[in-house]
Amino acid sequence: MQADLNWLDDPEVFRVNQLPAHSDHYFYADSNEIGHQSSLVKSLNGNWRFRFSKSPQDRPENFYQPNFDSSTFDDIKVPGHIELAGYGQIQYINTWYPWEGKIFRRPAYTLNSDRIIPGTFSQAKDNTVGSYLKKFTLPESFQNKRVVVQFQGVETAFYVWLNGEFVGYAEDSFTPSEFNLTDKLVSGENILAVEVFKRSTASYLEDQDMFRFSGIFRDVNLLGLPEVHVEDLDLKPVVNDDFKSGKLDVSLELTGKDLSGATAELSIIDPNDDVITTKSMAAGETTTFDTIDFSKVDLWSPDTPTLYHIAVTIKGQNGQTLEVVPYQFGFRKVELRNDKVIYVNNKRLIINGVNRHEWSATRGRAITLDDMKADIKTMQANNINADRTCHYPDQIPWYYLCDQNGIYLMAENNLESHGTWQKMGTVEPSVNVPGDNPHWLKAVLDRARSNYHLFKNHVSIIFWSLGNESFAGSDIAEMNKYYKQHDQTRLTHYEGVFHKPELKDQISDVESRMYEQPENIEKYLQNDPKKPFLDCEYMHDMGNSIGGMNSYNDLIDKYPMYQGGFIWDFIDQALLVHDNISGRDVLRYGGDFDERHSDYEFSGDGLMFADRTEKPAMQEVKYYYGQHK
Repeated sequence: MQADLNWLDDPEVFRVNQLPAHSDHYFYADSNEIGHQSSLVKSLNGNWRFRFSKSPQDRPENFYQPNFDSSTFDDIKVPGHIELAGYGQIQYINTWYPWEGKIFRRPAYTLNSDRIIPGTFSQAKDNTVGSYLKKFTLPESFQNKRVVVQFQGVETAFYVWLNGEFVGYAEDSFTPSEFNLTDKLVSGENILAVEVFKRSTASYLEDQDMFRFSGIFRDVNLLGLPEVHVEDLDLKPVVNDDFKSGKLDVSLELTGKDLSGATAELSIIDPNDDVITTKSMAAGETTTFDTIDFSKVDLWSPDTPTLYHIAVTIKGQNGQTLEVVPYQFGFRKVELRNDKVIYVNNKRLIINGVNRHEWSATRGRAITLDDMKADIKTMQANNINADRTCHYPDQIPWYYLCDQNGIYLMAENNLESHGTWQKMGTVEPSVNVPGDNPHWLKAVLDRARSNYHLFKNHVSIIFWSLGNESFAGSDIAEMNKYYKQHDQTRLTHYEGVFHKPELKDQISDVESRMYEQPENIEKYLQNDPKKPFLDCEYMHDMGNSIGGMNSYNDLIDKYPMYQGGFIWDFIDQALLVHDNISGRDVLRYGGDFDERHSDYEFSGDGLMFADRTEKPAMQEVKYYYGQHK
């Protein structure tokens, strides 16, 4: 198969040769490696060779060939954004698409035209391209193993080659993409080539309120898969109705050329590091252990984020250890009861939440583990108990940190198509996607599937959020259906269904509105509503805001069906730059980079400045959130 530039124009092509999504577990060659660098993972982070092109027509088309002369290429740091490395245009936009007012575009298969629009992005003069090259030699520990390359985040669409041979294509900027390299590897030095396009039909689904960047902005790893490998780990801990006991189901999906004679061993370890049970069984493609009963379970909650441990050891037919997979899990019970109130562990759920973009003043969305740990510390210090991952899946370590530190998660899909249905502030959905459009259904279902499989084992996730500000239609109803078919332990959320009330029975377990006035929420709660109410975005901390928070806080005491909400938002999106006139480093917001159009200082809505200094408004949050801990 050869790469095809026309895939950029087709919403029905969003993954080519990409491996299926699976759980986010780590794996090691033996138990001694746990807590250290796995010998089965090789980072490709660091300097890559790079060429920036202003359009697809200007790109070096054959740069992936082994004999290509890249001496004129620059160096770029991976992970990172192309624009923050000094190429292209930094641009902040809220709801519009970046090309509005400059280029007329409408999504494929819309506007009374049931067809692809050739050249929309593949021949676009505004579609910048990053051509990346990386040379590597496999470590000794990878010899005779299947080798996979894992890109944890690439914005927006990208093609991959190895040693001149086409490997695959992927979209969905905030979800890991994996490709099998095994058959294309050579002994000695290998050349990995990645071509990243800033825009494709996926851009219509990723119209989030944020700076619009491109490039390889999350980690890139090579994975050396053992002879028998745990491809997917599925944990289903259940709290019994007595809230004292529970059970656990464990299922594995194993891959390898020959599973015969291999065994899977399972150990369950309690929070005190005592072994509860061990089990062993013959390995098969699907390996399901008998249900494990717990006569007593310690429940996970924000106050007591108690975690149990699991260890899966895969052994070969001669008894040698091939792979060890550790994981932490917890017991908690989420219920939407007949009284139309959400309970967690038999207690009414109260969300003291924030919406959190991944952000660094110096690295944009290419944040570090230290950034994440700092955010957890800030949340805990200010009585924040919940995070909505607005409006995409975050880096994998964030979900582990929320498990460990007792932060509820609303795990959102990478979906916002704001500019297709809201134009100049007016609702006008004639070209809305995904809507009811069959040509866009597979793409959004794939995003739901990836989000579910990647994060399904995290106890901190109590809601799956279908996306943000994408109107409503049968495609989003199908996303909701997917989660309901695969997960009975969590609830679903989607705010935009209020645009199409006839779909409320098919979309979202909660009534969710953005910036609704407290008196209108009260009217809703007084009128025998069908669903509990949740503010997925409220307060909007821009400028001297957060005043009047008590009006929302009072609703918690008056109405059990009011379950709190998520403040918009946690941290300013601003960039630290050196000002040559003053000689000082300063924070600059939207519009400060000569970009037009822009939504200007609207990027500064956070409870913290972009350098993670708390604003005065955080005091108000700490006070009111502290009243309903």
